[in-house]
Amino acid sequence: MDMDSDDIPLMANTSQILVKHFALDLDVCFDRKTISGSIVLFLQPTVTGEDCKSEAQPSEAHGDQGLKPSVLPTCSSHISVKDTTLCAIEVSDTSEKCDHHSNDQQTFGANSSGISYDKRNHDSSDFVLVLDCCDLSVSKVEEVDFISVPVTEKYMCSPHSCHKFEHQFHDNHQMPPELARPPANQWKDLFYYMQCSLAPGCGELPFVTDSWSLQIVKPGVKMPCAFPSVVRIWYKTTENERSVKWTKDQSGRPCVYTFGSPINNRALFPCQEPTVAMSTWHATVRAVTTFIVLMSGENFASPSNCGQGLNSWFYYVTMPMPASTFTIAVGRWTEVKEIASEKTFNSSPFTALNDNDSRSLRQECKHMEYPCRYSCPEAQAQMCIPYRVFAPDVLSGRCIEWLLPLLPHCLEAAYSVLGVHPFSRLDVLIVPPNFSSLGMASPHIIYLSQSVLSGRKQLCLTRVSHEIAHAWFGLAIGARDWTEEWICEGFATHLEDVFSAKVQKLTDVEAREQHELKALFRWHCLSDELKNSEQELQILRPLGNSTGEVSDSGASVVRHGLNADKAFMQVHYLKGYFLLRYLANIMGQDAYFSFLRKFVNEFHGQLILSQ
Repeated sequence: MDMDSDDIPLMANTSQILVKHFALDLDVCFDRKTISGSIVLFLQPTVTGEDCKSEAQPSEAHGDQGLKPSVLPTCSSHISVKDTTLCAIEVSDTSEKCDHHSNDQQTFGANSSGISYDKRNHDSSDFVLVLDCCDLSVSKVEEVDFISVPVTEKYMCSPHSCHKFEHQFHDNHQMPPELARPPANQWKDLFYYMQCSLAPGCGELPFVTDSWSLQIVKPGVKMPCAFPSVVRIWYKTTENERSVKWTKDQSGRPCVYTFGSPINNRALFPCQEPTVAMSTWHATVRAVTTFIVLMSGENFASPSNCGQGLNSWFYYVTMPMPASTFTIAVGRWTEVKEIASEKTFNSSPFTALNDNDSRSLRQECKHMEYPCRYSCPEAQAQMCIPYRVFAPDVLSGRCIEWLLPLLPHCLEAAYSVLGVHPFSRLDVLIVPPNFSSLGMASPHIIYLSQSVLSGRKQLCLTRVSHEIAHAWFGLAIGARDWTEEWICEGFATHLEDVFSAKVQKLTDVEAREQHELKALFRWHCLSDELKNSEQELQILRPLGNSTGEVSDSGASVVRHGLNADKAFMQVHYLKGYFLLRYLANIMGQDAYFSFLRKFVNEFHGQLILSQ
């Protein structure tokens, strides 16, 4: 692979096998500054053909899930899954949980039974599952005996079994309360994944780690379609990990959060980093009872007491997303609630989209199947989604004064421009002072810097509008190639002005004047950056006509992903902004935004390229 020293390799062989769902079961230990536990990967081969048919055995009991036993079975189908809740996990004490699953051989993988995988000795024709991974101590990899899970295909597929299925959940006390509220088609598949993720292991798999990957084999398996469908990996983070930041908040209390690292989440859990690997997930995270766990899940989670001074938090998503969009923040946050009736801006009666602007119920979505809000009448009419604000105690007053009054108006303004909110809820967290940008958006959660609470109304409004815009451009619609970040940032920068003007209720003339002034400032900023930065970092499509291309295995690189200067540059934001501003002026504002709504309706839930 042709790489420069500041490139980031994407090692996962996504052209051969994909992670369709992953389940995290983690413990957060602040004493040792580690996150430890396991991840269960549900895999689906992308290679088909006669070779696969001759080697693979079809699944008899799992229907649309695509799960199958390994062609070289080590699992016993008579083992049953114990009835257990997500919190009923044996823990001796906090220190033991933090030290669980150690690994003294990180660079040469060996599991607890001494089974090891040496590239020099294994059969080169064996299929290798390659995951993006770094700074993790992996102690064990095992195949999961999902065949033992007592859930049959008729429960998963029959529309008449939902009541019986739900009754079974409640009888066993196995369904978290978060899953009791959504429609059955949202939680029945998720519950199946939950049950499978709790199944016992049935054979350890050889593995090896290097600087950027975790490689797993099953000796004798030659094709991805014969590789185990469900794999569990035991691991813990290390002191060198670069995906999360252990720090203190503005109140001096310990916290940890994913901060938007250039390497994304590969130092938090083994994953497939290329954006084409879109998966659903669920996660159980345990922490001391005084801490709140926030994640990019679609549910408002509530803590469950697990004893030993620990609470368990459960989150999930049913919309397939790239692994890079996963976010977690654990701290002694305070939920900020508005106590005064005064608003920063007077409430404005934004009107719901008419039939010409909104998605027709008869129009089918073109993304992979998931419970989509664009086909839901209630979501189509929901101008403002539910939201919460979390912050350190010392910043609660500023949030009440500056942030809380803005949020509903920004959400309504975004709806009036782009239509259906792609995500059902929103948490906003004021992150610690060492956060390196003004904001960061993930599904269902936004991080904001304390700088937006400095007392400048326009700064807070602009940044909130920018991050809300990412729900459509960057999350619901993403770039298929990491190097085309202008697609996300250019749209968000252009839309932040539009949302802000609507929240301020500016007239057309006032809005146009404000947009012209901001464009002038941005032009000077862009001109300065073009004069004082490397030319290679200024190109919107650094891979040119090769953008979006990968190797036969699916591996690729992110050009200049580790370049320290790039983190402080706005070239991609501003070039994208001026391109979109130019198009809007050529087409006319009404025609441009009408097109944009149709574009969102057409391509939500998908990955795109600029050409």
